[in-house]
Amino acid sequence: VQLQASGGGLVQAGGSLRLSCAASGRTFSSGAMGWFRQAPGKERDFVAAISWTYGRAYYADSVKARFTISRDNAKNTVYLQMNSLKPEDTAVYYCGATMRAPWSYTQTATYGYWGQGTLVTVSS
Repeated sequence: VQLQASGGGLVQAGGSLRLSCAASGRTFSSGAMGWFRQAPGKERDFVAAISWTYGRAYYADSVKARFTISRDNAKNTVYLQMNSLKPEDTAVYYCGATMRAPWSYTQTATYGYWGQGTLVTVSS
């Protein structure tokens, strides 16, 4: 499985961006995909995840009501719509995928496949 993340960029505080993560190599029918982010000098933190089968979404408290994760089964792609962006959202965003039923949606160890990351910079 290969994951291709895209959509990052520079945006002013209060602005919006939409990230995409396209999976290739296998078609997802189960499992989950998640977004994590890593700021310089910090650990990779959970942002959002979505179950592939039922589309149930999970969010970190810091992004609830601002970010929305969604999936397009036909395109094997997951999106992260980010609104009301803040400078503290600045990070490299990574998408991860697992084809198994996750034991935890929020842990990096759940995901066996990772994309290359896309940089989001929010200016104040």
